[in-house]
Amino acid sequence: MTRYGTLFGIGVGPGDPELITLKAVNRLRKVDVVFAAASTKNEASLALSIASPHVRGNAEIVRLDFPMTRDLEVLEKAWRANADLVAAHLAQEKDAAFLTLGDPLTYSTFGYLLRTLNGLLSEIPVVVIPGITSYQAAAAHTGRVLAESGENLAVVSGVAEEEELERILSAADSAVILKAYKNMPTIRRVLAKLGLADSCVFVTRLGHEGEEVITGLSNVPDKPSYFSLLLVRRGA
Repeated sequence: MTRYGTLFGIGVGPGDPELITLKAVNRLRKVDVVFAAASTKNEASLALSIASPHVRGNAEIVRLDFPMTRDLEVLEKAWRANADLVAAHLAQEKDAAFLTLGDPLTYSTFGYLLRTLNGLLSEIPVVVIPGITSYQAAAAHTGRVLAESGENLAVVSGVAEEEELERILSAADSAVILKAYKNMPTIRRVLAKLGLADSCVFVTRLGHEGEEVITGLSNVPDKPSYFSLLLVRRGA
């Protein structure tokens, strides 16, 4: 019977190298292999650059390419290829870390990899180490309360259809719109319709070069950086 090493899904935080947890650092000092996910369009992995100071010196670094596409056939092929590669290393009884920005289970490639791995080899042990999310960091940076008392908080994907965005945002006391880079004209239209366009806060490239915080949407470009989000709150 094959014995497998443990796969650790590790969130390294939103970008600030100091916003990585002690638990993540302690694990990175012990694992044999570090898997760094990256877009096929990029040469470097931002998550790896954050984690690098804490990775054991002789750990093997393996890049996993994930295409930036919505073509399900292309995506599934990449997920399977990467899952096979991860499984091959774990089958050598090596413990491995899969790095992800933010949190491993919030809009992360780790979720796709985990689901694919479970379909192949459900006996592989997996441990998830949560990370600080971009919207937690943005709220802290701007001093915006996300939710309190009996309020609800919605975490919304900016790639949702216009009707779905309006439905969720009209029912939420407070909301975070992630992936705001993708669909800004639609997001702008929905927030204006709900009377929230002037009070929301746009945060882009938090903790990176080019960081910017803008209140209201009038000065927000239609095609912002990939690392962009919106904090929306009624009565703010």
